[in-house]
Amino acid sequence: MRLFTRVSVAVLAGLSLAGSAAAQTSGTINAKALVRQPITITNGQDLDFGIVIQGTAKSISETAAAAGRFDATGTASANVNVNFTLPANLTSGVNNLPIGTWTGCYNQSAALNTSGCTTIASMAGTTATAFGNVAGAGRLWVFVGATVTPAAAQAVGTYTNTVTLTLTYF
Repeated sequence: MRLFTRVSVAVLAGLSLAGSAAAQTSGTINAKALVRQPITITNGQDLDFGIVIQGTAKSISETAAAAGRFDATGTASANVNVNFTLPANLTSGVNNLPIGTWTGCYNQSAALNTSGCTTIASMAGTTATAFGNVAGAGRLWVFVGATVTPAAAQAVGTYTNTVTLTLTYF
């Protein structure tokens, strides 16, 4: 019986050491980074409704000459998310002119919105695209249109507000 006890203690001690050795394993991972140039966005053209008549809605499509345009530069062929912050109204002092039915498209090859412009399905959400490769530089042109709906007694004045485009790499 004594021999059995000594062997049992030795086996338990060995198992204990084996368990400790297994807890000493290690692993590795790589650390990496993909460096890209900053995205720059400039105002290519303001969205211009021109003269609007009281009580008469006016629309400017994203392919119209008066459409708004953002010009962006970034890493060629890199994927980007396109997000907008769109105002519900244009304002003139305390007066509001409702603006809605936003439309948009983007072009990766030219600062034109009539040829090769891809429709942005939902101006309220995030749209994924990629910077095109134009002469070795990543370029993207984003166009916006909308509809204003003045009331029959809309106050006369010049109405403005800001449309914001945010592009982020993903």
